Amino acid sequence: MATVVFIHGLSNKPEHEYLLNLWKRKLGHEGGVSLDDRGVESSMVYWANVLYPSADTDLAAYESAASGDEVLVEGHEAVTLAPDKLPPDEAAFVARLSRDVGITADDLDPATLSKTERDQLRYERVPLPAWLRNRLMAKLVRDAHLYFFNKEFTPRASETFRVRDELRKRFMDDLHAVKDDCHPLVVVSHSMGTIIAYDCLMHEDDCPPVDGLITIGSPLGLDEVQDFFPKWKREDGFPSDKLRGPWINIFDRLDLVAGADPRIANDYQKKGSPVIEDLEEPNWGEWRHSISKYLQGKELRARIAKLLKVEWP
Repeated sequence: MATVVFIHGLSNKPEHEYLLNLWKRKLGHEGGVSLDDRGVESSMVYWANVLYPSADTDLAAYESAASGDEVLVEGHEAVTLAPDKLPPDEAAFVARLSRDVGITADDLDPATLSKTERDQLRYERVPLPAWLRNRLMAKLVRDAHLYFFNKEFTPRASETFRVRDELRKRFMDDLHAVKDDCHPLVVVSHSMGTIIAYDCLMHEDDCPPVDGLITIGSPLGLDEVQDFFPKWKREDGFPSDKLRGPWINIFDRLDLVAGADPRIANDYQKKGSPVIEDLEEPNWGEWRHSISKYLQGKELRARIAKLLKVEWP
């Protein structure tokens, strides 16, 4: 029996079970790959509650994501990060990554969106405004900072986490939970989730091996991200010990999170040879980072079906 383990990306999310079902529904939408109908087991590595106090309840925005409104979901929480209060090495990292994604320090600690701004996003077909783009990129900087420096974070009064330790643990726990006869085992990761998946596969001795990896809308091409992986080398960055099958990297060239260089085959080579399949999957609308859109892509669906060894279409 084949198994797919999903891991979500940036920003707050709905509760765990809803999010898993949403990914499965979008993947199977209108003749797509229905995992349940093909007997494929699935799970979601859920980590939003490490960085946010409660699950997002704006489910209508997620359900309407096919028409482009997921930009509202991705943009309505404030990002809190004050570079002037960080230790020098952390402040330098934040400054370099902010430069790489095209934002300034002023974007790292914005006020929450006003009701007027949220209504504008919900009801109008407008190009992605600069202030919103910058706030979304600020989330990447904040989350990457918390992760790579393994910062303590308290999303609720009763819980404090070491972010990198906790996110790695959740990823590996989900892989360990897969039964021996539930193969091929494929990881499908999105956004910040691609960093977590790669980090574990490359650096954690206790990480179970997988048969295939799909990265979607990934920031792994950013120099500042690569520099934080201790075993990474451009000519040998492929996680060969834990990844026993293909790595497919899917991007939309207008996806802001994937950055200016979304092709990563040359950055994660295997013994000096590019082996990752970089695949452009054009989305639509102004917000191209939406996982709901990516999961409806024909090429992505074809690659998932092939890795899981199920028939499609």
